[in-house]
Amino acid sequence: MDHPPVAVRSRARRALAAVAAVVTVTTTVLVGGTGGPTEAAPEAAAVAAVAADTGAYVQSESWVNGRTLDLTISSPSTERSTAKVRLLLPTGWSKTAGRTWPTLFLLHGGFDNYKSWYDNTDIENLVANRQVIVVLPDTSWCSAYSDWWNYGSGGRPKWETFVMTEITQILSRGYRANGRRAIGGNSMGGLGSMKLAANHPADFAAAAAFSGNVDPLHQYPGGSGNDKPGLACLADWKRVWGDPAIPAQRAIWERNNPWNQAANLRGLSLFLAAGTGDPVESETLRQAKGLQQRLAGFGIPVTTHWGTYGHSWTAWNDELKRAFPQLMTAIGA
Repeated sequence: MDHPPVAVRSRARRALAAVAAVVTVTTTVLVGGTGGPTEAAPEAAAVAAVAADTGAYVQSESWVNGRTLDLTISSPSTERSTAKVRLLLPTGWSKTAGRTWPTLFLLHGGFDNYKSWYDNTDIENLVANRQVIVVLPDTSWCSAYSDWWNYGSGGRPKWETFVMTEITQILSRGYRANGRRAIGGNSMGGLGSMKLAANHPADFAAAAAFSGNVDPLHQYPGGSGNDKPGLACLADWKRVWGDPAIPAQRAIWERNNPWNQAANLRGLSLFLAAGTGDPVESETLRQAKGLQQRLAGFGIPVTTHWGTYGHSWTAWNDELKRAFPQLMTAIGA
């Protein structure tokens, strides 16, 4: 494509608008001290640093409101030294609860961040009466939810590691999350939801992509060329997965391409949606239909909805509401 890739342009029309220790932070705590909010009371609280195997840990917490908690995670995998994760917590939640909860991960697209699903959709109302923890991770405008190749040198950023190892371990070890997970995302986040589910199928019960960049290699019928992850950050796009014209590097693309990994999605509850309202959205529709055909070839069912909308939050909010019951059923929430 001559224009920046679908995966990093989820809001192109609105672009730029936008260790284990005990750390003392200012936060809002549950009156009675059980580790979560009912009657919100601002005061200083000691936050035990919950760590992942990589050494990533929760540096601080901040309550947005009585059921919304922002974590600042210090990580060896993220582009900067810390990254945010927003949690929407169910009624009855506390760090010392006698039960655990399933999780719904919602991944943002390019030009977006960890607040985007919260600010632009009805997710808070949708989960108001559901027993589920919603997880909104921050990555970068061009993360591709991947551990970047970096010309064979590896190193930062490692976004797949951040989401699939660090966040999941921190939530299970310190925030009462269990192993029942669903995942969804818009645009680049739709790439992330399907590729992470395909690469870690035992970790998810359901996956949804809304206007997702689900075939960056354009292997759908009539497709040609490839997308270029990294452009939204003005990065060298070959740092992400390499050059698909070189066979050894094309293998990296294929590992990160949902179309190539479609067979691994067997047994998951799947949802794909896209529209025709603008050129970017029409490209995501071609990719989504191509993935649908690929899944059909493996005998894997998928729920689909094709619309006439453009690449916008209005559409993604509507599609989230359409997919939501399916995702909740899959994780028993």
